[in-house]
Amino acid sequence: MTDSERLLWSRIRRKQLKGLQFYRQKSIGNYIVDFCCPSSMVIIEVDGSQHVQPKMLQEDAARDAELSRMGFRVLRYSSADVMKNTDGIIADIWIHLG
Repeated sequence: MTDSERLLWSRIRRKQLKGLQFYRQKSIGNYIVDFCCPSSMVIIEVDGSQHVQPKMLQEDAARDAELSRMGFRVLRYSSADVMKNTDGIIADIWIHLG
């Protein structure tokens, strides 16, 4: 895990958010997602700087669309945002949890 993923994981593991279980590096279909809360159908992706390149943006959009067709809501946050605004990210995730 990257530093930003480790930081976020420390805040969402062990049912810290609404008592819901998150899994890391979860296999879903043809993908491995950073974090997943199956009971709320929420996937969290923490993106490094390479994800702002046009090719990666296109691949991420296709991936998100397929995961959405499976019924998941995909939340994407940049690594920098996770490191600088962890509380804000946690508040945003909270809103999307059932």
